[in-house]
Amino acid sequence: MDTKYLEIIKAPVITEKSGNLAQQNQYVFKVDSRSNKTEIKQAIEKIFNVKVEAIRTLNVKPKKRRVGRYTGLTNRTKKAIVTLAEGQQIELN
Repeated sequence: MDTKYLEIIKAPVITEKSGNLAQQNQYVFKVDSRSNKTEIKQAIEKIFNVKVEAIRTLNVKPKKRRVGRYTGLTNRTKKAIVTLAEGQQIELN
């Protein structure tokens, strides 16, 4: 497995909403903000050895945060919602 695939897929998103999507055979991942759908699809298929049917991506805008008197922004990220073929699944435990 290439390290470039591990650079594209940063981490799975483990939330209540993504858990509900997993029941519909959809999984959510944080991905590199410069990657496109084709690169994400190849990376998921190589890393998890599954067949990907569709990918939806979204850019998460930074939020304002404050610590004491200092204000700033969180980092911007990109998320990918991956739909797998019927009968395929990914273990994210």
